[in-house]
Amino acid sequence: MADTNMKASLEEDTRFQAAKKELETLKIKVEKADDVKSRLIVEKLEEDEIKEKAKKDLLDLIKKQDNCKKEFNHSMNIMQDDIANLVRRKQDLLDKLRKCQAELEAKTVNSTKLKQKFKISAQIVDTEVKFVAEHEENNDEDSHLVRGVFDISQTPSVLLQGGQALITFEEEKVASQIMRIAMCSVSCEDMTVDVKPKRIIMDPVVKFEVHLDVFRKMLQVSNIPPSMPQERMKDRLEMSFSRPSRGGGEVESVTYDKKTGTGNITFLHAGVAEPLALRGKYQVNLDREVNVPVKPIYEHQLRKFQTFCCSPNRTILLDGIKDIKDEEDLQDYLEIHFQKICNSGGEMESIRYVSAGNALQAFFFEDNLERDE
Repeated sequence: MADTNMKASLEEDTRFQAAKKELETLKIKVEKADDVKSRLIVEKLEEDEIKEKAKKDLLDLIKKQDNCKKEFNHSMNIMQDDIANLVRRKQDLLDKLRKCQAELEAKTVNSTKLKQKFKISAQIVDTEVKFVAEHEENNDEDSHLVRGVFDISQTPSVLLQGGQALITFEEEKVASQIMRIAMCSVSCEDMTVDVKPKRIIMDPVVKFEVHLDVFRKMLQVSNIPPSMPQERMKDRLEMSFSRPSRGGGEVESVTYDKKTGTGNITFLHAGVAEPLALRGKYQVNLDREVNVPVKPIYEHQLRKFQTFCCSPNRTILLDGIKDIKDEEDLQDYLEIHFQKICNSGGEMESIRYVSAGNALQAFFFEDNLERDE
C-alpha cells in the first residue's frame, strides 16, 4: 500500500515538473509573442505615419496637378488667342500687301504713261552751216571748250481716230458757239449724220534747253586691250598720241582704267583732239599695233525745263461720225454744214475728217493754242 502511494506521489511530481517546464516554455513564448506584438504595433504606427504622409503627398500632387492643368489651360487659351491674332494680322498684312501691289502696279502703269508722254524722240534734219565770220579765240578759262545751247520744243498734237474730224475756224467765237451744241445733225443728201462736238484734250508738252560743252583738248579712248600693267599702258598711250605723223600732238596728261578699258587723253594745245574725234579711230602701239575707238569728251545740262498744257481755242473735235459716205464727200458735207451761220458756224481755216479704220496725228501751232502753264 505504501509502495502504491509512493509511486503515485512520484508520478504526481513528474507531472508537476513537466507542467512546470511547460509553463516556463509558455511564458517564454508569451514574452516572445509580446515582443512581436510590440514590434508589430510600432511598425503599424510607422506604416500609418508613412501612409498619412503618402496620402498627404498624394493630395498635394493632385492639387498641384489641378493647378498645372489650370495653368496649362490658361496658357493654351492665351496661345490660341495669340495664334488667332497672328492669323488675323497675317490676313490683314496679306490684304495690305495685295493693296500695295495693286497700287504699285497702278503707279507703275501711270509712271510708264508719264514717261511715254514726256519721252522725246525726233529726227534732226542735216543742215548745212555757212560761216560768215571768223570767231576770234578767247584767252579766258573757257577757251578750251566749244559751247552750244539748243532749244528743244515739243509741238502739241492729238491723235485723230477713225470716225472723227477736226475743224479750225477763223474766229474763236465760232468754235465756242459750236461747243455749246450737244449734238449736230449734218445733212448728207437723203440722210443725216449725228456728230458730237467735243473739247480737244492734249497731253502735256515740254520745252527745255540743252547746254553742251565739248572739250577741245580732251579725247576719250575705249576698247583698250588689257595687255600690260596700268602705268606702262599710260606711257604707251602717251607715246602713241604724241606722234604728229598720225595726227597726234603734245600730251599734257593721260588717265587709264584697266577695269573698263577706257582712258582720257588731254593734249597741251587745242585743235588736236577735234580732227582725231572726227576720224573715230586711232592707231596705238601696245604689244602690237591696235586701232582703238576715239570720241570727244563733253558735258551736257538740261535747263529751263517747262511743262505746259495747251488747248486749241479755234479748233473743235467732231466725234461719233458714222462712215456712210466716201471720206472726201463726207468731209465736204461737214464743211458745208459748219460754214453756215444758221448752224452757228462760220468761215473755216481747215477741216480734216478721218474715216473708220484710219488714224492721223494732228499738230497745232502757237497761233491756235491757249497755253496753261
